[in-house]
Amino acid sequence: MKKLFPLLFILVLVLAACGSNNSSGSEEKASSSGNENETHTYESEDGSVEVPANPQRVIVLSSYVGDLIDLDVQIVGADAWSMQNPRFKDALKDAEEVTEDDLEKIIELKPDLIIGLTGLKNLEKLKEIAPTVTFTYGKLNYLDQHVEIGKLVNKEDEAQAWADDFTKRATETGEQIKDKIGADATVSVVENFDKQLYVYGDNWGRGTEVLYQAMGLNMPEKVKEDALEAGYFALSTEVLPEYMGDYVIFSKFDDADTSVEDSESFQNTTAAKNNQVYEVDGNAFYFNDSNTLDYQLEFIKESFLGK
Repeated sequence: MKKLFPLLFILVLVLAACGSNNSSGSEEKASSSGNENETHTYESEDGSVEVPANPQRVIVLSSYVGDLIDLDVQIVGADAWSMQNPRFKDALKDAEEVTEDDLEKIIELKPDLIIGLTGLKNLEKLKEIAPTVTFTYGKLNYLDQHVEIGKLVNKEDEAQAWADDFTKRATETGEQIKDKIGADATVSVVENFDKQLYVYGDNWGRGTEVLYQAMGLNMPEKVKEDALEAGYFALSTEVLPEYMGDYVIFSKFDDADTSVEDSESFQNTTAAKNNQVYEVDGNAFYFNDSNTLDYQLEFIKESFLGK
């Protein structure tokens, strides 16, 4: 019996050492994983929100997908319009299409951050799933909105650098375009969607921010009267010529009725007669996020300047 005590004592020491090592390892692991779980306080429109310092699983229920793509933030769920954008296809290949009503699906995606627009349905329920931040469309201009999203995901410096660079590029391109087409030339943004024609003001995506705000190009007087304040204006084929500028960005969708382009009203406009109607894919040209703005700028530059 006495011989057993030394053996038991040694065994206790070994087990104690193992326990000590495991405990130490757990503490190190907790400390390491703690870095992944760090948060920062974001001052949203609705007050302070504790959000991940480095979000890894973001759901976007609005038009800000391109901003997050540019900031290299992983998106696990997005709205239908973003999912239909051919330019976002690669970045969203592993993401799921979701709406604010898909609460169960959103839970399954395990988001660590949800982003949407003011007025989001089920907002309180979404907040229970993950930190949720909403923005009021148009409250910030297109540049400040990107910077604000940069603040949200802890990448403000990157976002500001893009905004500064974009302003420089767009301003320079705008000056070149005005030198070529003349300071008094007008430009319209027209869209044919779901059997209805629309014309747009200066803050409704589709290149309007680039053309009117960044470049300072002119919109026709009728567009200014009817679309500038509201953001957009629905019109008929008969009155379309009154809203067509000397140059037109014409946004189309695959299933849109194309008869308007064959109409006398359309064909007799200055823009159509001079081959100054530049057609774009509505799904790709729709938003005013940083990624889409870069695309719009390059398209406008190539269309007006041929480079």
